[in-house]
This record gives sequence, C-alpha cells and structure tokens, in this order.
Amino acid sequence: MITDLVLLSGGLATRLRPISHSIPKSLIDINGTPFIEYQLKLLKEQGIENIVICVGYLGEQIEDLIGDGNKFGLNIRYSYDGDRLLGTAGAIKKALPYLPETFFIMYGDSYLPINFEEVSKLFTTSDKPALMTVIKNDNQWDKSNVIFSENNVIKYDKVNIVPEMNFIDYGLGIVTKTCFNCVGDGEVYDLANIYRDLAEGGKLLGFETEQRFYEVGSFDGIEEFKKIITKK
Repeated sequence: MITDLVLLSGGLATRLRPISHSIPKSLIDINGTPFIEYQLKLLKEQGIENIVICVGYLGEQIEDLIGDGNKFGLNIRYSYDGDRLLGTAGAIKKALPYLPETFFIMYGDSYLPINFEEVSKLFTTSDKPALMTVIKNDNQWDKSNVIFSENNVIKYDKVNIVPEMNFIDYGLGIVTKTCFNCVGDGEVYDLANIYRDLAEGGKLLGFETEQRFYEVGSFDGIEEFKKIITKK
C-alpha cells in the first residue's frame, strides 16, 4: 500500500471569488468545518500516513490551522511555490525532495470516497510509471476528457476533446518521480500535460471507479458537498 500523498492546494480559486480573496479554497467552511479537515480524515481512513501539501496563495493559513498533522494522526509537511505559482506539476517538482519514489496525488478541492488500497494494488502490479483514476462521465459532471480501455488511459486531453472521450479524470493519481524529469526546477508546468504525454506514450495506467467524486471548486460543488457530508 502506497502511504504517501501530495495534496495540491496552491491555486487562486478564481471561481470562488470574493470568498477566496481572503482564505484559500482548502479552508472553505463546510457546515462549520474547514474543507481540508474532511479531506484529512478521509485520507487517514484510507491508509495514508504522510502528506506533503503544496501551497501557494494564502498557504500560510493552511499551515497555521493544520500544523504538522499530529491531531489528525498524520505526518504533514509543506512545500511553498514561492514568489510565483508554479502550476500543479511545477509545485510537485519542487516538493520531490520530501517524497518517496512513488506517491499519490490529489487536488486540494476534491473529496474522493474511493478505495485507495485497491488503486495502489493495481499500480504495484503494473510496470507503468503513473496511474490515473477515471469515472464514466458522458459529459455529466464536466466535459469528458479521457479515452479508457482495459485498465489503460488511451488518450487524455483537457483541450482537444474528441467524441470518443466518455470518461473523466476522477482526481486521484499515482506517479513515480521519473514522471517529472521533463519539468525544470522553478518551471511553471501543468500536471495535465504530463498525464497527456504519458497517455500518448502508452504509459498511463487507468483505474475505473463508479464512486462519485465531489469538489468545492465551485459554489454549486460546495452546496452539493454540504448535503452529502451531512448524511455521513
């Protein structure tokens, strides 16, 4: 079981303005609790032990609240983008010294009630350097951006959409450090481009889930998550 994870929490959350002018997306109030606390509880339940939170805009607020993760039973470290936001892959590249060879990736606005151990098992039986979890979407929650077949992501592209795409990136990935060899130190780079190139090279494993994902990157997503988390 892979027990290390990168949590990407450095974005500007422009869709949540004006709220996000004063707090990062991870600290959005959900029924009286900051969203990130729901994430950390879920990750602990799924067997994650060590987390590196990649932070940028207002990231100090996250560190001030969460600290070293001890109160959640987790070991948490922080990697700051610095003077400019590095993009998702650029942020991970900077965090690599804190990470083992293989680790999970999750976005800071995602709540993913999926079995992490099953995802980890599939990856460890493969010789591929990366894995993307996917869900059958048919443009239901957002534009589908994945062609998936027999545990392989055949094509992934968020820009050049083709009719054959009926899956979408679920939001949980597994990568090895070698996936970031193409990113220079301090370079602004998007994780989506790495996934796209891996898929084109036949190097991106896929794990299909039927379990809904939830997100707080939009006001509609926040309201939906408030409802489902109340029922738990």
